[in-house]
Amino acid sequence: MNTPVLHPGQLVMVDMEGTSLDAETAQFLRSHHIRAVCLFRKNLGTRQQVQKLTADLREALGPLGLIGIDQEGGSVIRATFLPQAPAAMALGAADDPALAHEVGAAVARGLKGLGINWNFAPVLDVNNNPANPVIAERSFSADPLQVARLAEAWMQGSMAEGVACCVKHFPGHGDTHTDSHHALPSVDKSMADLEALELVPFRALADTAPAVMTAHIVYPQIDPEHPATLSHTMLTGVLRQAIGYRGVIITDALMMKAVHDRYGHARAAVLSLQAGADLVLAQGARHEQLAALQAIAAAMDAGSLEPRSMRSACDRVDALAQRFPLVSVDYTAAQHSLDDALMHSAWSRGLTAVGVAQVPPRHAPLRVVAQAEVASDGVSEAGLPFADIQALFQGFSDVEFVAIPKLTSLDASQLPRDGRTHVLVSNHHGRYGVGAKNLAVDLHLAVWNPFQVFDIAAPAVVTWGYADGALAALQAWLQGQAGTPGVAPVPLATA
Repeated sequence: MNTPVLHPGQLVMVDMEGTSLDAETAQFLRSHHIRAVCLFRKNLGTRQQVQKLTADLREALGPLGLIGIDQEGGSVIRATFLPQAPAAMALGAADDPALAHEVGAAVARGLKGLGINWNFAPVLDVNNNPANPVIAERSFSADPLQVARLAEAWMQGSMAEGVACCVKHFPGHGDTHTDSHHALPSVDKSMADLEALELVPFRALADTAPAVMTAHIVYPQIDPEHPATLSHTMLTGVLRQAIGYRGVIITDALMMKAVHDRYGHARAAVLSLQAGADLVLAQGARHEQLAALQAIAAAMDAGSLEPRSMRSACDRVDALAQRFPLVSVDYTAAQHSLDDALMHSAWSRGLTAVGVAQVPPRHAPLRVVAQAEVASDGVSEAGLPFADIQALFQGFSDVEFVAIPKLTSLDASQLPRDGRTHVLVSNHHGRYGVGAKNLAVDLHLAVWNPFQVFDIAAPAVVTWGYADGALAALQAWLQGQAGTPGVAPVPLATA
């Protein structure tokens, strides 16, 4: 029996431009046997446009095609017209595996209704570093066992509805001070340190997770030369051999500066496959995608990518696509409504108070301060608009709203001591500087990054995100109609 020809495109996932599949892109996918496409906000028009796009992609990719997306919940939620799931840490605050299972299933139903069969979630990172600039509320907890328990439930809910998951970011992105989208993080931990914390969830889900995404992080005590994405020690030695993982390993995006600026698409694509990855996420311009394909082809011809290993990689990705096929299903308005109600309930169960947070009296003079606007950083969606912050305080009779261009530049002079109750709404993601503790704030509403409560000397309410359900829960609290039942899954305190 002849072994089928292995094409480099069967080992590659790309992205694309626009909200529709143009003829040139379709031909590129077909001619290079590309098996997978990752969709981003730039690709998502209306629901009907997305359904048409995925139908066209199914035809171009073939029966073993994969269409992926980042639909984690919280601020990382590309299809915003679907019911908006809680951030992982909001589910951690609720700490109910049954709820996490239901949320994972609801997310999958929405995606399947769009024709998407692979979700790059849930996050297994254990966020034990409050200064982490990119994970924070995307993690379920600072406790690795709680991360494993809730992520497992979320993942099983998704898979039960026919959408593959991809746990990330191996071996762990929770203890970094650097965002790998912008620079290369280094974490100076030993293997014993990783085994005690970061690797706990990955080991726990090794037999059930259909796919794992790598992290662009250097662990100098383990492999001082390469980040995990390109490290044979990490991917083959640790993930495959020590942990025994047998599912699909996909790289994080090679266009991220942590890898791209040092290796480029072409070299990184080959190195990641040599390290043990099965699928290369080669986003970027068409010429960069083509460079990755050509580099893989040249390495295969030269024998530096071993044929048997590449065939095994392709077989693993084939098995994933066979288990979670691209199909078109009807996501009814009634089901959408039920799932939206579930998401709202889940957000409300995660609402958490830090310190003695009290609802301001309805007739007390308030000064509400927030950032005027918060643009998307390419990972998260745009932050909470100022108009939505104003809407939270409907029914309060005397409110002065102050829009600050950049909240990290807020100083005491902008908060005069004139008898007004100061309410700070932290609608940006970054941490405050040390001077923020001097601000005369009476109530802090942290509607994104929970670790901002360390920076402001005031009682706080933490929503873990700013989706519709989070805002509804917060507004209900401000109206005195709901409590704060959540328990922070990470250590939080105010001075």
